[in-house]
Amino acid sequence: MPMEFINQNILLIGIVVVSGLGLLWPLLFRPVGKAVNPGEATLLINREEAAVLDVREPAEFAAGHIPEALNIPVAKLDERLGELEKYREKPLIVCCAAGMRSNKACAELKKQGFAHLNNLSGGVDAWVAAGYPLKKAGRK
Repeated sequence: MPMEFINQNILLIGIVVVSGLGLLWPLLFRPVGKAVNPGEATLLINREEAAVLDVREPAEFAAGHIPEALNIPVAKLDERLGELEKYREKPLIVCCAAGMRSNKACAELKKQGFAHLNNLSGGVDAWVAAGYPLKKAGRK
């Protein structure tokens, strides 16, 4: 009897499961740090002298990055933490391609005591979509 019910209502059961996962997703994967859009990030850079940390791989960074950004891949964050020491009490905008790696980096930086973390929502992709410029390696 239960298998018959499942077979007859598989689509309905699928919708319920997907809806439930959609509701739980934000609880399971909360952003670390304050989520900022490209406009808010620009204001932080211009008004509060926020630094930008790009946690993408070097080849991605070289293809185009936010001007004046520092590149430390998320996998090397622990070993290169000393390079960020001067930003411990300053606003820091962390970005990657779309936002997943930067969230991981923000979590690690928060554990290390960084106070003013900002995660660029949508990453460099959102920056480009908003019409902001990128700097490419080799260009000054």
